Amino acid sequence: MPLLWLRVAVVFYAVGLLYALALLHRRSEYFSREIILPCVGLGMVFHFVSLVEAAMLEHLSLASVHHSESLFAFLIMFGFMVVRVKYKTTSPGIFIFPLVFLLTFASAIAQRPPELNSPVLRSGWVFAHIALIFTGYAALFLSFVASLLYLVQANNLKSKLKNPTDGGFFSRLPALEVIDEIGYRALVLGFPFMTLGLVTGAVLAQQKFGSMYFVDPKVTLSLLMWVVYVVLLYTRWNSGWRGRRAAYLATVAFLTAIGAWAANYFSGVHRFIAP
Repeated sequence: MPLLWLRVAVVFYAVGLLYALALLHRRSEYFSREIILPCVGLGMVFHFVSLVEAAMLEHLSLASVHHSESLFAFLIMFGFMVVRVKYKTTSPGIFIFPLVFLLTFASAIAQRPPELNSPVLRSGWVFAHIALIFTGYAALFLSFVASLLYLVQANNLKSKLKNPTDGGFFSRLPALEVIDEIGYRALVLGFPFMTLGLVTGAVLAQQKFGSMYFVDPKVTLSLLMWVVYVVLLYTRWNSGWRGRRAAYLATVAFLTAIGAWAANYFSGVHRFIAP
C-alpha cells in the first residue's frame, strides 16, 4: 500500500509539471491557483500517507536510495508550500515541481522493502541523522532556487528598462527583496538541521568506524558543504552580502551539496543499500 499511495502522488505531481508551461503564459494565474496547486497539495497528502504507512510497516529505511529520494522530495514540496503560504508566490515551483516529480517517480519504480542486514541501519539515531540532513538539503535547495529566481528577475528588470513593453517569461516574479528574503530564511532555518544531522552522524560513525570515518569522501564533502554554509551565513550577517553575490554563493553551496550526495555511491561508510 505505501507504494500505491506513492504512485498516486506521482500522478498528482505530474500535474505540477504543467506549472512550468503555465508560467510561460501571462494569463496562467487562474490555472495555477485553481488546478495546479490543489493537485500538488493532494499529491503531498498521498506522499505523506505513503511515508507514514511505510514507517509503520517498518518498510521505510532512509539508507535506501529510493526511500531517501521520496523523503527528500516531500521535504522540498513542504518547503514550497510554506513559501506559498507566507509569500503568496508560486514562482519557485518552476524549478521545484520538475525535481519533485523526478525524485518521486524514481522512488516509485520497482520499490521494495530493503534488506537491512546491519542492526545499525535499524537504529532510530540513523533515521534521525538522515532526516535532519535531508531537511538541511531541502532548505539549501530552496535557497538555491531563490538565488536562480533572483538572478532571473534582476536580468528581467534590466530588460524592462531597455524595453518596457517586454515583460518576458518571468514578468510576474516577486520583487527582488522578497526573493532575497526567501533565500535567506531558507538558509537560516536549514542550518540547525544540517548541523545537528552532521553531529549526530559523526557521533554514530565514530563509535562504529573510528578515526577512518573522517577520511571518507562523503564526510569530507559534507564538512566542506557545512563550511560553505557557514561562510554564506557569515557574509549575510556581518558583511551585508545580498543580491547577486549571495545568490552566487548559495549556488556554490548547493553544488557542494550535490557533490556530497553523489559521494554516497563511492563512500565505504554511507553507501546506499539495495532498494
